[in-house]
Amino acid sequence: MIKGFWQEIERPVFVLAPMADVTDSAFRQIITKYGKPDVIWTEFVSADGLFLGGRDVLLKDLEYTESERPIVAQFFSSRPDLMEKAARLAVELGFDGIDINMGCPDRSICKQGAGASMIKNPELAEDIILATKRGAESGEIKIPVSVKTRLGYSKDELEEWLPRILKTEPAVVTVHARTKNDMSKVPARWDRIRRAVEIRDEMKSESLILGNGDLFDIENARKEVSLSGADGAMLGRAIFGNPWLWSERKDVSIKERLEVLAEHTHLFEKLLTGHKNFALMKKHYKAYVSGWDGAKELRGQLMDCEDAKSVENVIQKYLKRSI
Repeated sequence: MIKGFWQEIERPVFVLAPMADVTDSAFRQIITKYGKPDVIWTEFVSADGLFLGGRDVLLKDLEYTESERPIVAQFFSSRPDLMEKAARLAVELGFDGIDINMGCPDRSICKQGAGASMIKNPELAEDIILATKRGAESGEIKIPVSVKTRLGYSKDELEEWLPRILKTEPAVVTVHARTKNDMSKVPARWDRIRRAVEIRDEMKSESLILGNGDLFDIENARKEVSLSGADGAMLGRAIFGNPWLWSERKDVSIKERLEVLAEHTHLFEKLLTGHKNFALMKKHYKAYVSGWDGAKELRGQLMDCEDAKSVENVIQKYLKRSI
């Protein structure tokens, strides 16, 4: 097992979840500046797309800055040969680790036999992990491979599913404490993260176990990690509108919040114009601008903006009038 940077990180470790059209390069740089996680993931990238068409577009999703290290590239595919190639590419691009998405519930991903559909095909899942490890360990530089998954597909299959993953000796397994069919409709079952740790220990595996699901801040994550015995946790939705999450700041003023929103927007426009639709920024506005009198009206104005300059103007007018 190649552990790489994982063996050097102090535990418990708290990492940033990969979220499609959310944790892009612009947002990751903002997060890194205002409250850096222990480890950062890219958005997930299709290994099929990288090698069967769309490579130039997808390579944009694999751009990162040195300040984001350690950074892990996440890939998905149902083809071991393409995952091996993707792993080699990640090594060439200088990533610190590779993660395999075996938990995404998105219908289009599952139709490809990837994401959470891997849970229904454990033999293929094993082949995917081993192929990815071959790619990650084939050259002079060797980087660790991890897996992000769920408790099961339509039902809880942790007792059968997790041992199949652990048998392949990934450096880390992140377990989202819901099934694929649960989506986010039911509370995350952190008691099952505790069971995942027990299974790992019973198998005498050296893989780290990270829990994921319904964590609203770092204090909450510490509590769940302590109760479950996990090596750490992955936080996702808690980062919306709160790049200060890992700094644990509670005193962020409205003025600072809006200034960082503008900074985030300018960075998105600078880095991702022509690659991602500006409308994606608007999901962030909903999170940044909430919780105070007048937020709804300001949010409505921001939703009408079509570029960073207009966002900046709206914010400056609001601050002159309100703060």
